[in-house]
Amino acid sequence: MPSLPRLNPPIFDRRTLAAGLAVALLTAAPALSAQDPPPLDAVVKKLSRIGSCSSPSFSPDGQRLAFISDLSGSPQVWTVDVDGGWPAPTTALDDQVGAVAWSPTADVLAYSVAPGGGLNQQIFLTSADGTDVRRITDGGRTNNWLAGWTDDGSHVLFSSSRRSPAHLDAYAFQTGSDGLQLLAENPGIGTVQDFDPDGGLAVIYRLESRSDANLFLMDLGAGKETLLTPHEGPAAFVGGTLVGTRVYFGSNLDRDQVAFARATVTDGEAGPVEVLLGREDAGLEGFEIAPAGDSAVLVWNVAGRSELEWVRLDAEGRPSNRVAIDVPSEIASQLTYAPDGRRLAMTLGGSTRPSDIWVLDIGPDGPTGSPRQVTRSPHAGVDLGKLVEPELLTFAAHDGLELSGWLYRPPHVEGKAPFVISFHGGPEGQSRPRFRAVFQALLSRGIGVFDPNVRGSSGFGKRFVNLDNGALRFDGIRDIESTVEALVATGAADPERLGIMGGSYGGYMTMAGLAWYPHLFAAGANLFGVVNFETFFAETEPWMAAISTLEYGDPATQADLLRELSPIHRLDQVEDPTLVLHGANDTNVPVVEAEQVVETLKKRGVPVEYVLFPDEGHGFRKTANRITSDVAITRWFEQHLHVPAPAR
Repeated sequence: MPSLPRLNPPIFDRRTLAAGLAVALLTAAPALSAQDPPPLDAVVKKLSRIGSCSSPSFSPDGQRLAFISDLSGSPQVWTVDVDGGWPAPTTALDDQVGAVAWSPTADVLAYSVAPGGGLNQQIFLTSADGTDVRRITDGGRTNNWLAGWTDDGSHVLFSSSRRSPAHLDAYAFQTGSDGLQLLAENPGIGTVQDFDPDGGLAVIYRLESRSDANLFLMDLGAGKETLLTPHEGPAAFVGGTLVGTRVYFGSNLDRDQVAFARATVTDGEAGPVEVLLGREDAGLEGFEIAPAGDSAVLVWNVAGRSELEWVRLDAEGRPSNRVAIDVPSEIASQLTYAPDGRRLAMTLGGSTRPSDIWVLDIGPDGPTGSPRQVTRSPHAGVDLGKLVEPELLTFAAHDGLELSGWLYRPPHVEGKAPFVISFHGGPEGQSRPRFRAVFQALLSRGIGVFDPNVRGSSGFGKRFVNLDNGALRFDGIRDIESTVEALVATGAADPERLGIMGGSYGGYMTMAGLAWYPHLFAAGANLFGVVNFETFFAETEPWMAAISTLEYGDPATQADLLRELSPIHRLDQVEDPTLVLHGANDTNVPVVEAEQVVETLKKRGVPVEYVLFPDEGHGFRKTANRITSDVAITRWFEQHLHVPAPAR
């Protein structure tokens, strides 16, 4: 099905929806002589202006690509020739675009827009040149997630909370008649993975909780719903592509790592989940089935790095030949075939390479040649070859569990350096060797970065990702101390000059670290983090609250546990200067979470600074806001980790 890359809900992929001017204004630096080192603001601005290109989608003839880029300072839709060249803008909006998909049969694009950076995305249709724009969703506060197009280009697929704020149902919008068809009412979060209008069949993904999901086959004509993935206990399922009577997906049913699997439907009944390809050392994080259904490209997650392979599927739909695909960067994602199956587009990026669109030619026997770069994200004034690549460090937690993290050593620093430990969001996110401007900014000022994966992170199997559920979160908090001990044991870090930072759930870990272990840190930076589970559950989106009870605890029955886990009730222990950054339009982690931290620490006389972005949501995506955030964070740690001025 030529559609969007199979997107996870925002809670997993930590989707940042944002834009706007910061409350705090940066002061201009004085002029420097040729011998002076560049000031902090100048260095960070160059790094933060490095752009990105992502979400490729082919035109019907396979000769052009639509994609999302922040070339203009905000994520917008652009198109470019498949062989490269100067891109053309399709949108030029004040609000950022979240997703785009080109119809497989017409010169029509579907794209989603996040008003004010919030989660109430709305879906529009337009021609490739940006004319004939029309909205196909209701507007207002409804949440809408674009899923792509049907193979015949007759329907746009999406999920919407238009029925209820607590539910995301699956819909198909028929472009010819403007008819809206409800494919499935979902009890919570649900997305449509595939839809065959002629056969009346749809594959629906439902997130039962943050640790558990299911796939269903909907027979719309018969009004029948078939569970494809019956199981007990937590399980993860990736994608869901319909090829005849077979549904292909990723599954960790009865295994720890996600494998390439399928289920066959016969006479309306689903057969057992059949594992086609699996690895013990890696989990399947994505795949794309060729339009003809005779091959697939798989993406494996190996401790955070991507490995790709092309797989021939025989007449029975089973793998018959495998070819490894070499890619020139650490991370590959968002795979999509051209309608004729002769090309495969993907997003490639890494620790020292911003995300860009690459294309691989596909012949009858698999890939021909190597991927070629189509877009080139700007990096004016920055030599990518001089950026710092990380090394993978494994270490033991307090209970012997193996943890790991990406260690970025600051260049040209003799002896022990100040370090910042950065925790990812999720909690089911994963620290990976991807480009982070703020990391490279810190490194440029002589501050190292450690980017760990503590228990509860994805990418390391089913058991590992569920080790922080409920009361087990106290072990996750103890992992903060284990992370510090491992970092100091390398000999690279000065234990007296350690900082902690993170966004979303990483913000929670930041405040937990400052509250539980104030003696370990000298400063912290909390980006849109949860601090009080009582207010989080009361103020977040209803669907978010509904799927979070197994992960964190149920406020109806486990209020005492949630109180004990909330850093807000331990802020009397916080001693370290704290920087708080948040988006005013964040409905995922509402701004009340930030306000509580700022108000409490101010009353206690703890140094605290607050940067509020009036038109941001859950994260900062506009270039101007990224610059403000990165400069503020770098300056904060440079000051409070007592980093000497750069040598002149």
